Amino acid sequence: MSETWPKEPVDVTDEDMDEFVNDYPVAMVDCWAAWCGPCRMMEPVLEELAVEMSGKVAIGKLNVDQNKDKSAEYGVSSIPTLLIFKDGELKDKAIGALPKDDLKELLANYL
Repeated sequence: MSETWPKEPVDVTDEDMDEFVNDYPVAMVDCWAAWCGPCRMMEPVLEELAVEMSGKVAIGKLNVDQNKDKSAEYGVSSIPTLLIFKDGELKDKAIGALPKDDLKELLANYL
């Protein structure tokens, strides 16, 4: 397990996403694309959550246009899709732009 928790969303790729989700007890990966309006709306929410939940949840960002393998592996067909992992295993998936409080409530189920 990583000794340090990120205080901002971490860019992950097809090559290092497994390592990222296995490094933290709870990790959430935002599957997004630059052209996606709702994805851009989620950016400040995820940045705030990364700070507020540092030490509890690590937040990653997977650009689906550049990382098609992991997107396909996890069945991402709509974006934004938030993948929630506990102990390296996919436990939940949320699709669409969600308010910060809803995300915190969802993540609390895995802490």
